[in-house]
Amino acid sequence: MKIRVYCISKPEKDAYAELGEHFKKLARSFNVELEILDIFNKQIAQAQKAANEAESSLAYKEALQRYLSGAHNIALTPEGKLYDSHAFSQIFHHKQEVNFFIGGAYGFEPGFLKSCHQSLSLSPLTLGHKVAKVVLCEQIYRGLTIMHNHPYHK
Repeated sequence: MKIRVYCISKPEKDAYAELGEHFKKLARSFNVELEILDIFNKQIAQAQKAANEAESSLAYKEALQRYLSGAHNIALTPEGKLYDSHAFSQIFHHKQEVNFFIGGAYGFEPGFLKSCHQSLSLSPLTLGHKVAKVVLCEQIYRGLTIMHNHPYHK
């Protein structure tokens, strides 16, 4: 199985990235390739600098659209469905590839959300991108342990 996390953010080497790497290694024990990809380009930078919500959302869509094909695609959004860990683990059943998308500061434009198979929310709280990425990676690992009846999730 291949799971990818696409995030509108600048790549950084910090404690959050180290935690992401930690969960990538743990996922390998279940024969899962977890990839974490930070996406940031000139169009995103310019739109965010201008603080233009519509332009920023469109820039996110254009940057991420090419990654939508061939996998089960899930957008993280505050309006998405909340799952407990057991329900979250069901996302991975009978799937070979799953893509998660974490948008930028201005969220996703409606067309991108419609292009995804589903949307989910990690919490009703607003989470910073780095925190959301780590929480998502931990929940991915937790979901894998639930699927494989591993004691981590208990």
